[in-house]
Amino acid sequence: MVSTVAQSLLAWYAKHARDLPWRRQRDPYAVWVSEVMLQQTRVETVIPYYSRWMERFPTVEALAAASRDEVLGTWEGLGYYRRAHNLHQAAHMLVTEYGGKLPGEVDKLRRLPGIGPYTAAAIAAIAFNRDVVALDGNLRRVISRLIDLPIDPRSPEGESQLRSWALGELPSGRSSTFNQALMDLGAMVCVPRIPDCVTCPLAQFCLAFQRDVQDARPVRTQRRPIPHITAAAAVLRRGEQVFIGRRPEGVLLGGLWEFPGGRLEPGESLETCLRREIGEELSVEVEVSAKLGIFNHTYTHFHVTVHAFECELKGEEPQALEHSEVRWVSPENLEEYPMGKVDRAIARTILEHAGRPSVSG
Repeated sequence: MVSTVAQSLLAWYAKHARDLPWRRQRDPYAVWVSEVMLQQTRVETVIPYYSRWMERFPTVEALAAASRDEVLGTWEGLGYYRRAHNLHQAAHMLVTEYGGKLPGEVDKLRRLPGIGPYTAAAIAAIAFNRDVVALDGNLRRVISRLIDLPIDPRSPEGESQLRSWALGELPSGRSSTFNQALMDLGAMVCVPRIPDCVTCPLAQFCLAFQRDVQDARPVRTQRRPIPHITAAAAVLRRGEQVFIGRRPEGVLLGGLWEFPGGRLEPGESLETCLRREIGEELSVEVEVSAKLGIFNHTYTHFHVTVHAFECELKGEEPQALEHSEVRWVSPENLEEYPMGKVDRAIARTILEHAGRPSVSG
């Protein structure tokens, strides 16, 4: 029997569901890719990346057969690059152990790289219609308001109450539409700020709305401000080429290419920092010359400001001490090497200056 809450929700969803490309066919591979891309990334940002990805890697087999640089290059700009590595590794597992097919059970999905509790539940519910609840940010917010949850929904007790309510309302055999309906309600109506309670199909069931505390739900535990890091990067030149190194696997931006450099230590000047970092990374000395630019970016847990300098090598050829591989590359070919946003911005600045004489000290 379908509850009145579920009936109201599903009736609303039948009229107002978002037209998202991964919903146009219930392909488990498409659902998996979209859910991984949507982790900490907005839908409107994901859509063009998803379309390019599916055009280039339309099947699990196509993804497994691709090179690491093909995968990272297609992902470039979407951030959180560990997600791309995990998709690639999981595709290999699916081809070798599962016949290229995603399993529909949560416990089997959890064995694949990069698939945690939420993603496993989302794939099982949306692609396979298993009777599970995928608690993303939208569901946490919607249900927190519906039951007027007075604690942080991310806490163990808060999550337990959300899951208990959702499983009690979930109509058996309709998990795919139920989960996606709650997702869409949170994205379109029950938004973080100024929810549209007047048009909400669940307003009559919403305790927070009835008590006029919807703006205070969900409860948020105050987070610490994220730190700011200052760093320096070197643009080393050899004739018409510039030097780049590939970051090792298992670190932030692992597998991507970068311009060498690192974090400013207390009491250091940018020039001193760069000479020290290049010595540690490449076992060479450099003379720091003109500043190429200042580049800012915000990651999940910190802000960074990178000061990029033209640098001149003094003596020997750089050694790959902290990179998995290194190369000298023509500026016009830098686009072929997948990079994080800061290094891509540096690369584009180099390309803009290509043809102009570099300034040396």
